[in-house]
Amino acid sequence: MTPDALAALHARTFVAPPPWSAASFAALLARPHVFLEADAQGRAFALGQVIAGEAELLTLATDPAHRRQGLARALLARFAASARQRGADSAFLEVAENNAAARALYAASGWTARGRRPGYYRTPGQPAVAALILCKSLA
Repeated sequence: MTPDALAALHARTFVAPPPWSAASFAALLARPHVFLEADAQGRAFALGQVIAGEAELLTLATDPAHRRQGLARALLARFAASARQRGADSAFLEVAENNAAARALYAASGWTARGRRPGYYRTPGQPAVAALILCKSLA
């Protein structure tokens, strides 16, 4: 997927926190430790990085018209496999505390809460939302 396609899908997926721009995706993809797992039809993607043996899931997006079809779950598995191949033995992510659907997906995929960042997600005109830090062993 191109940075433009990633940004367009991200914009269809996220309102808060604000979606990322094509320039942001291009800059991330230019980094050697960043990797992309994407559905062949461009309906979903996972973007991650591996640094010093630890993977971070930077973002996961599924087109709203294609949710509840197993795409995100499959991409989480591919993310974990790719991270292991890149030398990671653990992974973490941040998810909005009020995002029940994402939290359920991550819990079903073996991610567990390890911390909380109060007021992490900020959207103008709305109350700040805490981020939960979720972790998963990849070993």
